Amino acid sequence: MARKAKLESNKKRAKLAARHLQKRQELKKVIIDPNADPEAKGEAMRKLQGLPKNSSPVRVRNRCAVTGRSRGFLRTFGLSRIAFRELAHRGMVPGVTKSSW
Repeated sequence: MARKAKLESNKKRAKLAARHLQKRQELKKVIIDPNADPEAKGEAMRKLQGLPKNSSPVRVRNRCAVTGRSRGFLRTFGLSRIAFRELAHRGMVPGVTKSSW
């Protein structure tokens, strides 16, 4: 189980990223636009840099929903490989069966 502080800080980052997502997209659209005025681009870059660091969606870490483990994360199920294996053996993950040949 991951430390509570790590889980909480990750939740805080996710919430902050969701709050600033719209503004971030608008500013990036101005920066990427080839027809935009250079002054407008510069202003958009300054505003983007002025946003909190943790508001970037890249800083949110994928974590297992059961254990909070960050490594070995399976995006499809939202679980770590260890938790996925345990739940699959118990038949708790729909559509997943143990293969044997």
